[in-house]
Amino acid sequence: LTLCFPEKLWKMLESDQFRSIWWSEGGKCVAINKDLFKVEVLGRGVCPRIFNTQHIRSVIRQLNLYGFTKVQRNLQRSASLPEFLSEEAAASAHSQILYYYNPSFNRAHPWLLGTCKRR
Repeated sequence: LTLCFPEKLWKMLESDQFRSIWWSEGGKCVAINKDLFKVEVLGRGVCPRIFNTQHIRSVIRQLNLYGFTKVQRNLQRSASLPEFLSEEAAASAHSQILYYYNPSFNRAHPWLLGTCKRR
């Protein structure tokens, strides 16, 4: 039995097996740690191949084809230089995390998954 992309994504999010992908924003967004995802999900021999690719770009293309949009994280910045520099370092580490939203892909409303169609 083969699953479509949104179904695979849902199963990954609901599984305890993956640390590189999780629900964020109260189950309304998908969060992906880009570097960890490359190793954990797309890497050779790490686990059974979930997606037929080794490239994060292909996964992002699939997200876009299924109506997901990238969510930008707006971080408030401090006026003081030491705090600003500290926040910049945290933001740099945070930039490895991608956030995607689709109104038909919501943890609280699993029945909407069927309406998540490829464009």
